[in-house]
Amino acid sequence: MTDTRIVHIVDDDETIRFALSSLLRSVGYEVRLYASAPEFLEGGFEQDANQCLILDVRLPGTGGLELQGHLRRISSNLPIILVTGHADVRMSVAGMKAGAIDFLEKPFRDQDLLDAVTSAFTLKSGRRNGPILTDLRQRYDRLSPRERQVIQLVASGQLNKQIAASLAVSEVTVKIHRSAGMRKMGATSLAEFARMAEILGIEKIDGHHGRNKP
Repeated sequence: MTDTRIVHIVDDDETIRFALSSLLRSVGYEVRLYASAPEFLEGGFEQDANQCLILDVRLPGTGGLELQGHLRRISSNLPIILVTGHADVRMSVAGMKAGAIDFLEKPFRDQDLLDAVTSAFTLKSGRRNGPILTDLRQRYDRLSPRERQVIQLVASGQLNKQIAASLAVSEVTVKIHRSAGMRKMGATSLAEFARMAEILGIEKIDGHHGRNKP
């Protein structure tokens, strides 16, 4: 494996493709651009190469999640960063459960993308290990009952407003418990939390969410 770090970008918006390419090239990455999933697959990629994929979720024809699923089926070890112009919590959770390392909503900050790409290559090189199940369960056990209820609903893809209605509390209360719960879990983003939830099987731990419980 060479030291060259290749970033593949699959996005049907030409303006975004070239803007991201310019940003990534400015910090030393080699960049390859594709307008669709088929174009990416036709271009081919080396399994063991030092590379990652920035993948738009909403693509014409074969969508981003479909391409992600295909790569998973062929046992690709390509780290994937999902991006979309449409906020969709359920989609982000689905993408993370399928193995994406991050999920960014357009428009995102340049630094957020660069941080995600850095994480992708760190993961690729094997220098970072995900938290083990025992450690995650210990973190989860430190949550209050209400924090557990809230983050279970977050893990199931519900928005703050939906969680508030489900638990018969205010949206502000939901935000407070959600923030506290994610902080105790050590999750700095929804994407990271979704990965933890998948490892833990959080939606199944307590069996039910319970309405109006403390």
